[in-house]
Amino acid sequence: MNEHRKEPETPLHDRTLLLHGSKRNELLTLEEVRRYGSDSFSDPDFIRLYGMAPAQWYARGVRLLGRTAVECTRDAVADRIGQDVAAVAASLPVGGRWIVVDPFAGSCNTLYWILRHVPRSRGIAFEFDPQVYHLTKQNLAAVDHTIDLKRGDYRAMLGQVDAARDDAMILFVAPPWGTALNEVEGLDLRRTEPPITEIIGKVGDRFPASRILFAVQVYEKLDKGSLAELRGKLDWSDLKIYDFNVPGRNHGVLLGTRGWTP
Repeated sequence: MNEHRKEPETPLHDRTLLLHGSKRNELLTLEEVRRYGSDSFSDPDFIRLYGMAPAQWYARGVRLLGRTAVECTRDAVADRIGQDVAAVAASLPVGGRWIVVDPFAGSCNTLYWILRHVPRSRGIAFEFDPQVYHLTKQNLAAVDHTIDLKRGDYRAMLGQVDAARDDAMILFVAPPWGTALNEVEGLDLRRTEPPITEIIGKVGDRFPASRILFAVQVYEKLDKGSLAELRGKLDWSDLKIYDFNVPGRNHGVLLGTRGWTP
């Protein structure tokens, strides 16, 4: 007798499936979000966003695509980035407000946390992908009303950032890493999509008279040449690597300034 058996599903811990395969542009169920966290990090609540565990944000109407679940910066890291950004920002007396810009919005979770930690701040974010834009717009409506999310490429959208003379800027820089991360050589900041070194230069050229604090999300392993090149574009910088994962596989932030020194 022939026995028909259902083929096992590809496990959600397969990052290729979520980033490039059939789940890339699909909404994940709560069960799938929790299974991805459990399979990949031994924690079903790993994908914490906007200060909530998956069951909480899912109940509020927040939804994620497969690729966003993999690429988003979870609360533990985003909160720490926000605290470190705020500590540096506090050293600059600002008569106006801090304009916090996220050129590659994604879930906007890191921007959400920076705004929570930096007093007198307002947030603006850009997202080029229409599907991610509409979904994040919907998610923010459920959890936050202070972020002005706009659709478009950051190079064209920078012209919409309106900063008064007394304002200062914070720019959170986290473009897709793509093939820029090599586990042996580390993250090459010149090969992200677009290159981080290029982004810093373009923002500096667009706002030559502004006091800018850059917060660049990085990996523990960094290409030394690209790091030196990036630091050469800044007046001051400080590299912080967090300790949430096993050594060698942690994320961090490179804080740097143009137009002022802490």
